[in-house]
Amino acid sequence: MISSAEIAKYVAVLRDRAGLKQVELAKRVTWSAAHLSRIEAGERALSEEELDSLLNAIGTPEAIKLRVLMQRHWEMLPQPPLNHADQDLFWSAENVAKELRDLGNRDDVKSVFEKRIAEYITELSQTSALLLADEYQVAFIGSIGVGKSTAICKMTGLEVPGADAQPPIPVLEAGGGGVTICEVHLRHGPEYGLIVEPRSEDEIRRDVSDFAEFFLSPQLGDVSDERDGSDGDSPGLSKEIARAVRNMSGLRVRREKGLDGKTIRHDEAKELASQFTEPRALAVEILSRMQLHRRDRRDIWYSNTAGKSALQWLKETFALINNGRHPEFSLPKRIEVVVMDEILGMDSVSVRLIDTKGIDQTAERADLECHFDVPHTVTVLCTGFNSAPAPEVQLLLKRAKETGVRNLPLKSAVLALPRPSEALAVKDDTDGTTAKSTEDGYELKREQAEMQLHRLGLEGLQVGFFNSREDAPSSLRDLLAARILALQESYRARLAEVVANAKTLLQNYEKEQVQEVLHEAAHRLAVWLKNNEQLGRTNLTVHDSLFEALGRAYASTIRATVNRAGAWSNLDYAHHLGHGARRIASAAADKNFESFKAVATNLLQEPELVDAQDLVRQALRVMESSIEELTRKVQLLGQAIYLDELKADREFWNGCLTEWGRDKIDGKGYRDRVSSRNREWFDANARVHYEDLVRELLDKEWKQVVNRLAGLFPVELTITA
Repeated sequence: MISSAEIAKYVAVLRDRAGLKQVELAKRVTWSAAHLSRIEAGERALSEEELDSLLNAIGTPEAIKLRVLMQRHWEMLPQPPLNHADQDLFWSAENVAKELRDLGNRDDVKSVFEKRIAEYITELSQTSALLLADEYQVAFIGSIGVGKSTAICKMTGLEVPGADAQPPIPVLEAGGGGVTICEVHLRHGPEYGLIVEPRSEDEIRRDVSDFAEFFLSPQLGDVSDERDGSDGDSPGLSKEIARAVRNMSGLRVRREKGLDGKTIRHDEAKELASQFTEPRALAVEILSRMQLHRRDRRDIWYSNTAGKSALQWLKETFALINNGRHPEFSLPKRIEVVVMDEILGMDSVSVRLIDTKGIDQTAERADLECHFDVPHTVTVLCTGFNSAPAPEVQLLLKRAKETGVRNLPLKSAVLALPRPSEALAVKDDTDGTTAKSTEDGYELKREQAEMQLHRLGLEGLQVGFFNSREDAPSSLRDLLAARILALQESYRARLAEVVANAKTLLQNYEKEQVQEVLHEAAHRLAVWLKNNEQLGRTNLTVHDSLFEALGRAYASTIRATVNRAGAWSNLDYAHHLGHGARRIASAAADKNFESFKAVATNLLQEPELVDAQDLVRQALRVMESSIEELTRKVQLLGQAIYLDELKADREFWNGCLTEWGRDKIDGKGYRDRVSSRNREWFDANARVHYEDLVRELLDKEWKQVVNRLAGLFPVELTITA
């Protein structure tokens, strides 16, 4: 049932759309404005007669249609909000679902149709849920210093005036990179504020232990093993975390001029460390200074009594929390920034922007790659202009593609963030001339980027541009809104297709001639199933992805994850093992899917089999969704099978730790020595059967896919159970 409050709220929307003020509508129905105001606020229930009077007075087609909407009785699908643009499509889906249910309940229905009916009802429910969702996310992913935060603030108007005619300053801290301590979410709300999810005490203790160990371990490894110098303030500890730990514990770096005019640096953390011999004791002292028990606040909101503008307050408060300088907040794991303006200004959906933690050493992180699998998230892969698409962007796209992520061109976009004058310096590859205008430079760079993406097999992926200094904010807002609308339209089209196909099944159920056509198409699809009962084998192993990541990682990154028994965000063993397992599943199953798709496409193109198109399209959708389920199940197994044994094997981790700080042996650095230990561990005879477990699950799940599809076809072929 529709609540009285929802009806009243929608009446207010209808009044606004009709261009009527409360006073005007109240006069038309001979009420007082105060009476109408209470009704629209949901403080007083509407009677049927009062509602009729209001709708007649508003008089628009939408107002008249409200009566129709209120008479609809929903049994199979969730009732959509009154103001949802796809009310009629949802109602068609509801009616078809009811008809399918009724057909399935008949005593004379054939068993094969029972399975098709059940599949259709499931599809209608799941696809309706995809379209019904009114919350979308846009996740910005890119390297530190590329300009993600600046672009987000420019696009959303989150800027404060700069001093002395300087450019506006972003509300979210921005700089040369390594500024934001954690993932930041930006969403609309009733007031300005910040909501903080803190790191766990265990995570903080581990961070502080790394920080302490740095000062008490004078020789921390092979400097030559690092590709770009040091890894922040301590091995494996990002400079953002190290900075916050210093601020929270009061261990700052003081600089002062000496008598000779040279700057003298006093490191209070180093001075404190000189009083200890054991890292654990030093860590306890630092933790006590941080006073975590007092840092229990989780949110803070703007007040007019702050004596400054809301955005200035937001900027200053965010900086305090982000840098560990606010005495009431702990180290943040996620910061949610709430603003009063609608994000992107879209009416149909609410949008949350996610400013992910910048890529510093490794792009293959669980907190980044998870966004590719979220149905209502658009991933925006940010890159420098000259390098577009940057190597880390290409790596993320390649990994998403090889693990079977569907609709990458629909759900993702590459966003190049040029600095002033970079677009004008682009050369045309054909004649060597430089761009004549910024727009010309963008087009030339787009062609180059699309060519690179084509080599990766990613045709159709959108490439956009946004110069935070010079381009209109609306250009980026429009690009993102278009991505969201395209994603929403894909769910709308999918639901419309399922509804149309289900109607065809209902119409043709008792037509003998149609059943013969269905039998012919089903026979050919079933023959394919019979010939493809087994999945092919690949040369990939579950730990391939982990070894690739170890080969790319900094030595200090490897040490940090070794010190955490493989559970560190920048190099997470479980994430990479899950990715490796999913890559095996995708490589095997996608080959079969493409083969099945080719057979199905041929059937769809045969005029004499036109009456079987609903069956063929249903089979394609079931195959695709089944493979997605299969790959994710295998991914979860890959994450779990080694986990307990890895965590428990202290001898292995301690052995890896002992490699840190040693001189190179046989020309091998720390990275290579630890990689060798890892390879020995995974190749041990006792663990070979773990690979077999993954393949056994893959084979088992594939047989379920085959049997699920075979159940749709009104033919009898012996399919192995």
